[in-house]
Amino acid sequence: MIELPLEAVLFVFLLIVGIVVGRLRNLFGAAMLTGIFSFLSAGLFTLMTAVDVAFTEAAVGAGISTVLFLATLALTDDTEKPSERSWLAIGVVTLTAIALFFGLFDMPGYGDPDAPIHGGVGKHYLEHSWAEIGLPNVVTSVLASYRGYDTFGELAVVFTAGIGVTLLLRSKSAQMGDDKAPIPFRSRAPYVREMPIVRAVAKVMLPFILLFALYVQAHGDFGPGGGFQAGVVFAAGFVLYGLVWGPRALQRVARERFLETGMAVGLLMYGGVGVAALFMGGTFLDYSAFTPEHPQHGQHWGIFLVELGVGLTVSAVMLVIYFVFTARPRSRAERNRQAGSIHPPRLTLPEVPELRASDDEGAP
Repeated sequence: MIELPLEAVLFVFLLIVGIVVGRLRNLFGAAMLTGIFSFLSAGLFTLMTAVDVAFTEAAVGAGISTVLFLATLALTDDTEKPSERSWLAIGVVTLTAIALFFGLFDMPGYGDPDAPIHGGVGKHYLEHSWAEIGLPNVVTSVLASYRGYDTFGELAVVFTAGIGVTLLLRSKSAQMGDDKAPIPFRSRAPYVREMPIVRAVAKVMLPFILLFALYVQAHGDFGPGGGFQAGVVFAAGFVLYGLVWGPRALQRVARERFLETGMAVGLLMYGGVGVAALFMGGTFLDYSAFTPEHPQHGQHWGIFLVELGVGLTVSAVMLVIYFVFTARPRSRAERNRQAGSIHPPRLTLPEVPELRASDDEGAP
């Protein structure tokens, strides 16, 4: 019997899911399948010992991205309209696929120790990271210290994306007339909060999700994790809260004004650590300047602070984007046309009257 490695099995599942998503006309099903695709990818990254990437893929790809897709579907049709076949597009995709296929022959074998990625500066990181940085997690040493400039730029991109989405999707929401009045939070919030089992499970799981996010943030120096992973996991916990008890209840816990401030504070904290290193006589983001007599101690404190800034900005950006999507206005004509086509009928629970209360009640 031929035994396939688990990685190959996951690749086959990824291929099947990708083909089904491309052929599916039902947008709700496509959104859920993309979440499954991200979940399978997270498992594949875990098998490849890329746990840091698996954290992010599971939280962002399978979690928050799926929620944003569903929030978008609440504003549009749930079925893709048929389109004319474009032979030009088919030709471009076919040529790209052929080029990628022939490019596979020039790639090194899976796990090849002589691959170019294992030489050069990567080899230096692996051999000297412990002596120069003093952290067991080489990934954190590379991202926050050796390549601190790159990570600072990536954080600036995340901040810019949050600002851009906010400006694009919130530009006219406050100027809607009677015909395009914003839909109340309650009427567009998912109906899962009327299910007592879901509410009970969410109450139990939320503290552990947030505690795990704090663990990933604080333990990123010594194990898989860090600011990016902790930020998305922390935001996912709050998004779960908003899904179960409604965005209005979540806004009382996490004010948008404070979140928008947190987006900038995290980025400024990262850059401020670099400026502080300059005043201490070092170069920008050279944490060794904080404790010249013990450079590794300075590296540890500098990495901890910049990772804290990363976590703050990432979590704030994720939640701001979620708020913007869930509060997106829609015309009354669209609302009447789509009534009952996306959401299931409302559950009536006369024996549990408190579950039919407004969004202002029932949140822990």
